[in-house]
Amino acid sequence: MTKGKPWNREEEQTLIQLVKKGKSIDIIAKALDKSEDAIFIKLQRLGLEVVEAKKNSPTTTSCSELPKDLPTVENVMKRLSAALVALETPDIAKKEIIRLRRLIQGFKTYKELFKGYAYYRDIETELTQCPRQFIYLLEKNQFFGSLIVQTERQNWAVSVLA
Repeated sequence: MTKGKPWNREEEQTLIQLVKKGKSIDIIAKALDKSEDAIFIKLQRLGLEVVEAKKNSPTTTSCSELPKDLPTVENVMKRLSAALVALETPDIAKKEIIRLRRLIQGFKTYKELFKGYAYYRDIETELTQCPRQFIYLLEKNQFFGSLIVQTERQNWAVSVLA
C-alpha cells in the first residue's frame, strides 16, 4: 500500500460510491490502495460517518439516526474523561488512538455547541415571557386606558398561542 499519496478526484468519487454501497473500511482500503487510517481521515473530511457493524467490522454510512434526547454535558464530560484515560493505555493500536482522538474532538465540539444551544433556549424562554410582562405593565399603567390594554392582550394572546 502507498503511504502519503494525495487523493485525486477519481479516488474520491470511488470512495463515495463504495460508501453508498455500504462497503467495509478494509474493502475500500484495498480497492483504493490506501491505508485504513487514510480512509477514515478522508471519510471524516468528506463529512461521511463510520459506524460499527454488528459483526464488529467497520462499515460506512452517510446518514445517522437522530437521538430522541440530547446527551447532558455531564454525560459527554464522563465519556471525554474515559477517552482520555484510554489514550494512556500502553501499546494502544494506532487505529484506536485515531478513533479516541476523533471522539475527544467530537466531545469538545458538542460541549461548545450545547453551550450555544442552551443560551438560545434561555433567550427563547425569555421572549415567550415578554408578552405577559408587557400586558402586566400596560394594566399597571392607567395612562393607556382599558381599551388599549384589552386590544394588546388579545394581540399578545394570539401571538403566544401561535
